[in-house]
Amino acid sequence: MNNSQKNKLIDTSFKTIGLLFTYFGIAILAILLYKIVHAGYTRINWEFLTSLPSRKPEKAGIYTAIIGTLDLMVLTIIIAIPIGVGAGIYLEEYTKKTKLSLLLEINIANLAGVPSIIYGLLGLGIFVRFFNLGESILSGALTLSLLILPIIIVATREAIKAVPSSLKEASFALGASKWQTIQKVILPSSFGGILTGIILAMSRAIGETAPLIVVGAMAYVPFIPHSLFDSFSVLPMQIFTWTTRPQAGFAIAASAAIIILLILTFAMNGIAVYFRNRWQNKLGK
Repeated sequence: MNNSQKNKLIDTSFKTIGLLFTYFGIAILAILLYKIVHAGYTRINWEFLTSLPSRKPEKAGIYTAIIGTLDLMVLTIIIAIPIGVGAGIYLEEYTKKTKLSLLLEINIANLAGVPSIIYGLLGLGIFVRFFNLGESILSGALTLSLLILPIIIVATREAIKAVPSSLKEASFALGASKWQTIQKVILPSSFGGILTGIILAMSRAIGETAPLIVVGAMAYVPFIPHSLFDSFSVLPMQIFTWTTRPQAGFAIAASAAIIILLILTFAMNGIAVYFRNRWQNKLGK
């Protein structure tokens, strides 16, 4: 057997092992989803969606958790996307390639892998105590914004790097300024990649519990937040709380809440993917 045949055999073996692990992971995920749906689908009804939390499992609902989750995600989007995309554009198009900028790029990439509990402690120290925002929905949104900013910045930079340099040069040749080139050429061409990064970032944010526990997300909130400085609860926090209760009814309620959280996540991702594909088709025409 020559080297070429050995390499082909090794490649085939690795591909086979990779497929086996992939199918195994899909099977485990399917089993988990089946158990969750089987346990919780009977609990999902209008009363469950519109009821306040309760100490009695048969009366417990997720109304305040849903409203808190939606408010938190909207506020996080408003804060994180402009800053993250703007920072990505600045780092890629305006900063000079120096040792300092290289160090900054490495640190931003590393921040994307920092455990979320660290961001929770940072949010507790800065937003809750230093700025005296308290255990409010604004503190939670600012903390989650810090959590997902590195993901958005890195995705924005990579999407901009993928734009062919010939498009930029053609824009400059026609007399366009730096900002006009970014606005009319670079951003439309890289929008799909940027939106993909935003989807990944928001998918991570919507399921986070640890940083929100640290900044003061509450397990029992008998009211919906009416301002940015009100206390709040979110679906991951509600699920975590119910899973720690000994009553079987709370386990069923937690399964139902997981289904709702998955539906919200899929809906957010689906909307983002729809707009991304629509934009790419429009750009292709």
